[in-house]
Amino acid sequence: MLIEFRVENHRSIRDEQVLSMEAARIGDECDGRPREVGSHGAKILPVVAIYGANGSGKSNVLAALAYVKDAVSLSHRLWGPDEGVPRDPFAWGEKRDEPSLYEVEMIIEGIRYQYGFTCNDDAFLEEWIYAWPNGKKQTWLEREGKSFKFGENLRGENKVIEGLTRPNALYLSAAAQLKHPQLSPLFSWFGSIHAINLAVSPSSSRRLYPNQHRFERELASMLEEPGEIRQPSFLEEERPESMLEPFKAMLQAADIGIVDLRLGRDEAPGAGRMLRGARFELKHRCESDDAWLPLEEESRGTRTLFRLALPVLRSIRSGAPLLVDELEASMHPMLADLIVRQYNDPEINRRNAQLIFSTHDTNLLGTLVGEPALRRDQVWLTEKDPRAATVLYPLTDFKPRKDENIERGYIQGRYGAIPFLGDFRVPGGEGT
Repeated sequence: MLIEFRVENHRSIRDEQVLSMEAARIGDECDGRPREVGSHGAKILPVVAIYGANGSGKSNVLAALAYVKDAVSLSHRLWGPDEGVPRDPFAWGEKRDEPSLYEVEMIIEGIRYQYGFTCNDDAFLEEWIYAWPNGKKQTWLEREGKSFKFGENLRGENKVIEGLTRPNALYLSAAAQLKHPQLSPLFSWFGSIHAINLAVSPSSSRRLYPNQHRFERELASMLEEPGEIRQPSFLEEERPESMLEPFKAMLQAADIGIVDLRLGRDEAPGAGRMLRGARFELKHRCESDDAWLPLEEESRGTRTLFRLALPVLRSIRSGAPLLVDELEASMHPMLADLIVRQYNDPEINRRNAQLIFSTHDTNLLGTLVGEPALRRDQVWLTEKDPRAATVLYPLTDFKPRKDENIERGYIQGRYGAIPFLGDFRVPGGEGT
């Protein structure tokens, strides 16, 4: 599970900002949402939501973590030797030429790790790996420029991998390609992160996010003939078709009239195609047996749910982190509430998967239907400072009371992170 993420000089994030998944000392001790993981002293949250005005940088917090995942997964294999490091630093002032910093602290199979790096446009300047396998800190790697220092507890072909690590590639990325056994869990954890709806920067879109529609291809493989089903990759623990029935159940639970789905075929010349001419079709509750509609003719909300359901199910089943920008986009608020509660429920989310998302949906803060979906320590906020830089802070900084109406307080601006609207009038709209 992710414990903490630090980032500096990434897009609108100028100065170092910290997102913590550690639970605060609030609420009932019987609350099953915070999880005890390994020997870590503090409980870890399975869900964090980031609120803020448009343009405040909440999406950039998620994008920064997705960038770490892609740098680890792809820098050795796909970044060209002479292409430098495709980063997006803060755009204004002297910060543009300063290094960017990324650091992730997590628990994998009961072991705590701390991994991070700094980089500029040309190369990775620093990289470090620390581990606590027995509750005591071990230094596995400290890289500074072209100098690599390995701790005695990191065993393997370390020097061989060092010789293959380019200035614009991460050592962890190179080590994974050479199947370093001790670093494989760390690499696989980053590889398991799935990001949805995150914008890709023009400078890195060619090299990053090549698998952004992977989940659609996997769903299509479930519905094809058995002989055509794709074998799972080395990161997958189970065949994708095992997800088919839970996927259908999630669509049906949304109460949008869907009872089945299938993979149709487009025969018309020039028709939109996916997976060699295949397209998804959904069957609706109707007296007719032919009530099948292609996905592209469904409502936007249905299409959003369709593309979100499989990543959610995969995440919960595997215990992998899921990043979603604007979880509630085009969906009924109760559906976003349902997804959040699935991650928070220890009986459903048994492998401690984590959902980190940005949102404007204040219904998740309210109490119209029982307890709020989000605890107070699961709410983070973003706003811009006078330099137009993103500031990230937790709701718990304001020490809201247990019975405080968080939804009302947020809308009233009690915690910041809301837009300040000027006087907007349509010319000529005052009357006739």
